[in-house]
Amino acid sequence: MKWMKHVALATALTLSAPVGAYADTPADQLIVGLSMNNILTLDPAAISGREATGVIANLYDTLVELAPDKKTVNPGLASSWTVADDGSITFTLRDGAKFTSGNPVRTEDVVWSIKRNISLGLVGAGVWSSFGYKANNIDQLLTADGNKITLKPAQPTDPQLTLDIFGKPDASAVIDMKTAMSHETNGDKAAAWLKINAAGSGAFSLTRWSSNEMLILTRFDDYWGEKPRMKRVIFRHMPESQTKRLMLEKGDVDVAIGLSVPDIAALGKNKDVEVQSTPSSGFYFLAVSMKDERFKNPDVRLAIRYLIDYDGINKSIMPNYGTKRLRPVADGVIGSLADPDYKLDVAKAKELLAKAGYPDGFPVRLLTLNEPPFTDTATAIQATLAQAGIKAEIVQGAGDQIYGPMRERKFEMLVGRGGGGQEPHPHSNLRALVINPNNADDAKLSGIIGWRTSFFDQQLNDMSAKALVERDQAKQKTAYEDIQKRYEEVVPALQPISAVVDSVVYRADVKGYVNHYGWTVRLRSVSKQR
Repeated sequence: MKWMKHVALATALTLSAPVGAYADTPADQLIVGLSMNNILTLDPAAISGREATGVIANLYDTLVELAPDKKTVNPGLASSWTVADDGSITFTLRDGAKFTSGNPVRTEDVVWSIKRNISLGLVGAGVWSSFGYKANNIDQLLTADGNKITLKPAQPTDPQLTLDIFGKPDASAVIDMKTAMSHETNGDKAAAWLKINAAGSGAFSLTRWSSNEMLILTRFDDYWGEKPRMKRVIFRHMPESQTKRLMLEKGDVDVAIGLSVPDIAALGKNKDVEVQSTPSSGFYFLAVSMKDERFKNPDVRLAIRYLIDYDGINKSIMPNYGTKRLRPVADGVIGSLADPDYKLDVAKAKELLAKAGYPDGFPVRLLTLNEPPFTDTATAIQATLAQAGIKAEIVQGAGDQIYGPMRERKFEMLVGRGGGGQEPHPHSNLRALVINPNNADDAKLSGIIGWRTSFFDQQLNDMSAKALVERDQAKQKTAYEDIQKRYEEVVPALQPISAVVDSVVYRADVKGYVNHYGWTVRLRSVSKQR
């Protein structure tokens, strides 16, 4: 078709353009270079990670939008909302919003999308389940009446946090029920179809997705909100940092995500590009599985704690990726404690391993994504583990190859990234890392990292539940401090190393690109000044 020829031509130009300033990518198209290794699906209920979330946020809308300032909740598909004394939230759906199919956005679509998410039990369901919403109670708690949608609390909670859930694409993206269900197969609620297709009302529609190659979004001209400036957004798979740097310097890409520390530093000296580094959400961490007999032993886990060179990793590997953070709660939120003074101590680690019955250490498989800063961090940890006799075999791979075994609780050790923080509240981190409502294998709480590592502490569960509903701010602050102290005391299965910082580099003529701590960078506001 004619428009597809135009896309192919524009793409070919970006692949072969000569060196030059601002002359290479089309003026009405945004070319983004990033690793697509962790974009495994386009089903909002199944996504995880920065890259996939960034795509979904432009294909689908949510009832509210969480502003980049971590303070403001803006209207989305809901034009307004009210919070009742009992914590119930009632949204008023805005008039005139359409899906890219042309179907109107209805309250039925909102309710179905959330119930679908919970019933499928995929990654996005973890947020809902942590607030007590289950397949057997959601019908009574989430209802629609006319243009109103009401969610009642499943358990005592902070209504602000519940409101924030409606701004998270993995939990609350609104799907075109009519379009999706026309592709249902064997009762899968269109899961197979939505894995490679889209049915949203976002500012862009899906034109093409070739896994680990290219993803093309096209402007939705009937979008209800701010009209996108770019006619098309093209995401190109570039796992190698040097490739992204070269393409930026040549002007063959407009935006690059996930560059290495040296490449970001070098580009920061280039007047033709800009570097934007902002605090994000989650942590880089080292995790072990407590299903493994070795790691059930707290002395072994404590030995691992002493075998990480926190200062070395954060000084040499993490600049522009993260800042040192060793607690499971983000710095700056209520009750956040200063970091403990953890240091690399090989002698202490050897003593603990001998006490646990492993005087000579043991072999272990260390999983990590095959991109920076994961590989460098894994290599650094491999070296310090070896000093105490723990022989780590690094296994690199794409997202599903690495996080897949973790989600199924079939891993030994992993360097990863995650841990909540999309809401500026300690419970957001605790929900992802600390709280584990049900440690059984068949609970399948794959969206909860605590469950993935088989870490379970009922006291921490109870302390977190109590802190969440405490309305005396001084008492709540103390409660969250006590949770962090308890987490340190029990020696968990996951050790944070660095709080995530997102660094994005783009050509100087790109305007309106605003990094988002929750990875929901909406590209409708981006333009090129030429």
